[in-house]
Amino acid sequence: MLQSYNNNLEELTPNDALTILMDGNTRFVNGISKSKNFLSRVEETGSQQKPFAAILSCMDSRAPVEILFDQGIGDVFSVRIAGNVVSENVLGSLEYAVGVSGSKLIMVMGHTNCGAVKGACDHVEFGNLTGLLNKIQPAVTAGNAGDGEKNSKNDAFVEDVTRLNIQNSINSILQQSEVIKKLTEEGKISLVGAVYNVSKGTVELLGEQN
Repeated sequence: MLQSYNNNLEELTPNDALTILMDGNTRFVNGISKSKNFLSRVEETGSQQKPFAAILSCMDSRAPVEILFDQGIGDVFSVRIAGNVVSENVLGSLEYAVGVSGSKLIMVMGHTNCGAVKGACDHVEFGNLTGLLNKIQPAVTAGNAGDGEKNSKNDAFVEDVTRLNIQNSINSILQQSEVIKKLTEEGKISLVGAVYNVSKGTVELLGEQN
């Protein structure tokens, strides 16, 4: 089914794209990922690509999106940066995906036990990483520490900051990109948030999709 969608991307709906991703994660978690001929896909996609989705995720080595969503070469755009934060370059990449290439879905995916989030919680300063972690600080400030302290040793706080940071990235995308906002309002694409559990392999969707 995915192959036919790649050949006829205009027939794919945003909901179809999300279903393909989540079905792929179900296969991954259950150990029934589809057999893939990567060399064949190299030949098929050598002259053009039609990815059905774009995923903004963290650079963490435990969260390779193509694998955990059981996708192959040419199926998804993968934009990876520590803490899945938004920048001008990230926005440009996502705008290309949906505005030029025709992808139907943008997913912003954070993950559990995120080093970038923990670094932000502890107010780490280290070279150029400092500026990146500053983008997560609004989530740190708003995060609920419960009865614990606002630092990386408080697992509940880290989880809350992770989820808030994902939503903040979604808000930033809509606020800073007229291209994506317009396509979303017109129903041509969807923008969703998700959390990947690095211990279980599962992807959890957050809230309602835009």
